[in-house]
Amino acid sequence: MSDTPVEAPGAADEPPAHRIKRLRMRAMRRGIKEMDIILSRYAEARLGAMDAAALDGFDALLCENDQDLYQWVTGQSAPPAQFAPLVAEIAAEASGGK
Repeated sequence: MSDTPVEAPGAADEPPAHRIKRLRMRAMRRGIKEMDIILSRYAEARLGAMDAAALDGFDALLCENDQDLYQWVTGQSAPPAQFAPLVAEIAAEASGGK
């Protein structure tokens, strides 16, 4: 895995509302039902208030493998440093914290 964020094709030119809608769809269609639920709840609660840099980080996180994401969010393994703050927010949201 590279330390450079992965940018979705056309994300730089994408209107913010379209980008948020696309990220919400990607968050809820993961492949692992648990991650669908966790990430879609986080996306619904937080994406609308994120700036472009935070959306870039979430977009990059969604490029990661579901098995890895699940282990990071559930605390089974530590996420890479670049994702640690975001994963902590997602885990807090999943456990009912804000």
